[in-house]
Amino acid sequence: MQTNFTDAQLADPGTERANEILRACVHCGFCTATCPTYQVLGDELDSPRGRIYLIKDMLENERVPDETTVKHIDRCLSCLACMTTCPSGVHYMHLVDHARAYIEKTYKRPLSDRALRWLLARILPYPTRFRAALAGAKLGRPFARFMPDKRLRAMLEMAPRRIPAVSRNDDPQSFAPTAPRRRRVALMTGCAQKALNTDINDATIRLLRRLGCEIVVAKGAGCCGALTHHMGQEDLSHGSAAANIRAWCAEIDGDGLDAIVINTSGCGTTVKDYGHMFRNDPLAEDAARVAGLARDVSELLTELMPEADVQSRNLAKAEIAGTDMASAAPAPEGPIRVAYHAACSLQHGQKIKTHPKALLAAAGFEVVEPADSHLCCGSAGTYNLMQPEISGQLKERKVRTLEAKSPDIIAAGNIGCMMQIGSGTGVPVVHTVELLDWATGGPKPRALAE
Repeated sequence: MQTNFTDAQLADPGTERANEILRACVHCGFCTATCPTYQVLGDELDSPRGRIYLIKDMLENERVPDETTVKHIDRCLSCLACMTTCPSGVHYMHLVDHARAYIEKTYKRPLSDRALRWLLARILPYPTRFRAALAGAKLGRPFARFMPDKRLRAMLEMAPRRIPAVSRNDDPQSFAPTAPRRRRVALMTGCAQKALNTDINDATIRLLRRLGCEIVVAKGAGCCGALTHHMGQEDLSHGSAAANIRAWCAEIDGDGLDAIVINTSGCGTTVKDYGHMFRNDPLAEDAARVAGLARDVSELLTELMPEADVQSRNLAKAEIAGTDMASAAPAPEGPIRVAYHAACSLQHGQKIKTHPKALLAAAGFEVVEPADSHLCCGSAGTYNLMQPEISGQLKERKVRTLEAKSPDIIAAGNIGCMMQIGSGTGVPVVHTVELLDWATGGPKPRALAE
């Protein structure tokens, strides 16, 4: 794509990066085939290619975004399926993130939009505040249908019926391994996850300790910044990220870390991008160190469980060959059929596709995948709250394809996907790590016990 930015414009690092990305685009349109919003809405401007044209025009002309441009960029899920499909390597994630930050600085949204975004940015990243909001939403659920705003109605309907008790495992502390020590890792306990499902971190700690990991929950670490980052609120997102960088670097420079383990893939995609986010910041070197140590829990588990590593490599070969090897021998007690939902942030954002399936198969589960597994479930951070109609259509499609596999359990590696899918099906939805913990001596996941 030809661009016409001036030298003065290119002096801005964000614009310079946008120019590089735009120039990589060859207008081929492959991205439209895998874009969920284009499939639902059928509008070229709701495809990555269409949004790229809107962003180019907005940035080159340094214009205040109009309502149409904002609408179509807001409708982007940031699922990044387009990046998996693109033959030219267009880094759409950095482009749309820059566009959102530009919109946030230059466009005045309607009052209701500003109020909603302000509220979400100051509640969701803070577990205590989020718990209080969930309690209020639980009381308001019976009145959801009377809400005039569809987004407020969606918030009430998405609130879980049970708010878990606070887990003390989320407090800053260290956990000694219960097997010979093999790694020292920091566990990112997250923000929304600590309010919505405390079992995930508990299961992660039990499992990693059994595999020889000393685990530290670093003092000062919290929200990764993804929720505000994808709303274009750079000051808030970078503030959260900087706190994490300082907290984890204190551990790296202290007793050392072999990895920073993340069990919410949406957070993992963001933390792995800290090097880019802080490339022109005094924290650049430390941010790059943190990004280099960030690992999804499935990556670390594949290293620690050799049989899963072999299975993962076989699955990768099978994918290249176009064959299906995602099932394993049934467990001794009988087959437990697990439909694996691949979170977009894991398969597209981090390019991790085989590890979770291989781990589940090696643990004895029968693993199946739904049709169109590359498509988003519609959660996408705060997307299901801000774009409930589109999100609802994507959820319905995803649930239908998962249930078509007649699973006993649905497994995923991201709390947002779990909440989204769980609100549309009666099949228990659990985190992959909960099943692995159960298969290796941990308690039965609460969702199954209930």
